[in-house]
Amino acid sequence: MPTPVSHRVQKRRDALRAAGLRPVQIWVPDTRHPGFADECRRQALLIAESDRADAALGDFMDAALVDVDGWE
Repeated sequence: MPTPVSHRVQKRRDALRAAGLRPVQIWVPDTRHPGFADECRRQALLIAESDRADAALGDFMDAALVDVDGWE
């Protein structure tokens, strides 16, 4: 008789915990929600406007990217 799904899931979770991992729950925006695309567009326009208003921001971001080289 096959192993019940709940037993297989628990076995997998136990193996992951034994490997030093722990479960976490992450809530993310629902991309299917009405207005999601409009809100993304609104925020993207604000960022683009901010980028145009601050010419030094691009240089700052480029310098920050150099600092992450070699991170693992």
